[in-house]
Amino acid sequence: MAVSLALQGKVALITGGARGIGAETVRLFTQAGARVVFNYQRARERALALQSECGGPDRCLAVQQELSTPAEGRALAAAAVAAFGRLDALVVNHGVWPPRDVPISRMEDAQWRHTLGVNLDSVFGLVQAAVAQMERQDAPSEVRGHIVLISSTAGQRGEAFHADYAVTKGALISLTKSLSSELAPRGIRVNCVAPGWVATEMTETTLNDPEQGPKIRTAIPVGRVAEPREIAGPVLFLCTPLAGFISGEVLNVNGGSVLVG
Repeated sequence: MAVSLALQGKVALITGGARGIGAETVRLFTQAGARVVFNYQRARERALALQSECGGPDRCLAVQQELSTPAEGRALAAAAVAAFGRLDALVVNHGVWPPRDVPISRMEDAQWRHTLGVNLDSVFGLVQAAVAQMERQDAPSEVRGHIVLISSTAGQRGEAFHADYAVTKGALISLTKSLSSELAPRGIRVNCVAPGWVATEMTETTLNDPEQGPKIRTAIPVGRVAEPREIAGPVLFLCTPLAGFISGEVLNVNGGSVLVG
């Protein structure tokens, strides 16, 4: 008998869904039978194309929404519930990684605040609203809902010249553990996926750099960076009944890279 990663009847909200890891996650969740809401900021044509590819607005809805404050996070969660009437899974995938190396002694307040706003403040609003909705709605089983936060290996070992990014990703790991302790007894499973290097638009400049690119790949035991679908797959798994006994886990998806420090 085939084993199915099925999400029929479920509604998922996936942030940053117009490209990269987010877009592949949207595709996988709709293929698994879920109805999906995802947000985009400026890539309207790309978002609408993905919406159409995944079944149209009755199955997959693109919502234009900035995410840099708690209020914006709550607004996006409300839009998802308004569209499909419930919320069973929240995948917090959006984030910024300023590609330019900046020593902490020269990092501007504006960069620090922007990175924390997008990568952390909005997450608070999203999680707060999602948990409130999950606790209100009917639960057909002991699991009322799933939350998956996307962190990074940088959140565990730090990243020189990108302290703002590493701080936010480390905070998401701490948030995962805190929320798991709080919410697991109430039927909400909270886990974290921590990718290493992934071939996306956000990392393209660095990975294509003739000096940095080869150095990065050499440090990965499998010899290459990940494709977005290789991150989306573990995210999907963590939102299925097969992961019903997993809570507070940080799942490293990094090609065997060893975490140090």
